[in-house]
Amino acid sequence: MPFVVIGINHRTAPVEIREKVVFAEDDLGAALRELTSLPGVREGLIVSTCNRTELYCVTDAVEPPLVEWLSRWHDLAAHRVDITGCVYRLHDTQAIKHIFSVACGLDSLVLGEPQILGQLKTAYRHAHEHGATGPYLNRLMQTAFSVAKRVRTHTRIGASAVSVASAAVVLARTVFEHFENHTALLVGAGEMIALAGRHLRANGLRRIVVANRSIARAQELAAELGGSSISLDALATHLPDADIVITSTASPTPVVTYEAVRAALRARKRRPMFMVDIAVPRDIEPAVGKLPDVYLFTIDDLQSVVNENLEARREAARDADQLILAEIAAFEQQLKALDVAPLIRQIRENADAVRAYTVAQAQRMLAAGRDPREVIEFLGTTLTSRLMHAPTQRLREAAEQADDELLRAVQLLFSGQARDSAGQHTEPPANEGDETSPMPLPPRAGAANER
Repeated sequence: MPFVVIGINHRTAPVEIREKVVFAEDDLGAALRELTSLPGVREGLIVSTCNRTELYCVTDAVEPPLVEWLSRWHDLAAHRVDITGCVYRLHDTQAIKHIFSVACGLDSLVLGEPQILGQLKTAYRHAHEHGATGPYLNRLMQTAFSVAKRVRTHTRIGASAVSVASAAVVLARTVFEHFENHTALLVGAGEMIALAGRHLRANGLRRIVVANRSIARAQELAAELGGSSISLDALATHLPDADIVITSTASPTPVVTYEAVRAALRARKRRPMFMVDIAVPRDIEPAVGKLPDVYLFTIDDLQSVVNENLEARREAARDADQLILAEIAAFEQQLKALDVAPLIRQIRENADAVRAYTVAQAQRMLAAGRDPREVIEFLGTTLTSRLMHAPTQRLREAAEQADDELLRAVQLLFSGQARDSAGQHTEPPANEGDETSPMPLPPRAGAANER
């Protein structure tokens, strides 16, 4: 069954194009209905985040016009946006590998980040609830989630901090044993400080104070982090309470001075302070680093940690790639069984119809007073004859046409002996009752003359 992935991401398109093809959550239901109504689309799923918009589809043999539909849905022509050069198209094995890699965080802007897995699960839930998925996408997505869990468990893809903000929090945890009982003072309210605050909160820190020139922005971020807010003017007053200080402002001059920190240390009675300055120009006077009981790190210090951790994640990603390749092979084997399921169902339905018709005949014979032994003989003989009529007729045709491939398949299907995966004969199941020898191949037309 053809799998197709159509999409753009942070590698193929700038943000000004990516933002044009984002699907709003409220529009997903209608979009999924329209996507799966396209000729050739049997199942569909839409992934839409700040870094990627992707369509995962199960299609008929001919690829439907997915890029055209994506452009039309977002009315890109009206915005004079052409995404043709930004779109990647992946099919079958490559599509499966891509989806597994996305779920594992291997295709993310931040290598190994776990958020994408939650976003994928949400996208799948939406598609499933709107009836856009079926047996193939259901199996694919469930396997992708399982693969992501295995990669997280068996590799170190998510073990190291690979952003400046997360690295700062990891270092802070090495300084303070009971991390959750300490207080953090965040100076600034931009994205970097917000990210650091989220990492602090995720690591269990309970007390966060946000200081910013704009008190309204400080209050907004403090509310998100469950903390309190102050103005920059009150910074020196609150420094003695801060075990962790992280700064990132746009100030052209330092906002945390040597004298303010020295006074804070006296009030703290030499309890250590962990300070991170991730601003350029610097927010903390460099001389602060010379004070006893101060652990001061700059953005350059953290960047070296991040670079080391990135290399560790790249090594883990190579291990994850090998695991994914093995999972793809196993998944494609499952697909083969899924592909034959409709044929098996049809064969069983046909056999059941023959059985029901023949049993009804036997019941009428019993009702008419026929000898039960005669009826049982009729039932067995007639059922066997009717079930075997079409296969044996096709078998004769195959012999006449020298269709050796079909003849071998029939022999394998109807043989009293089965073969294992290595092609070796195995004994029939113990509950098969009678012992039968393998059904021989019928001679091909003209075979007698070949002796």
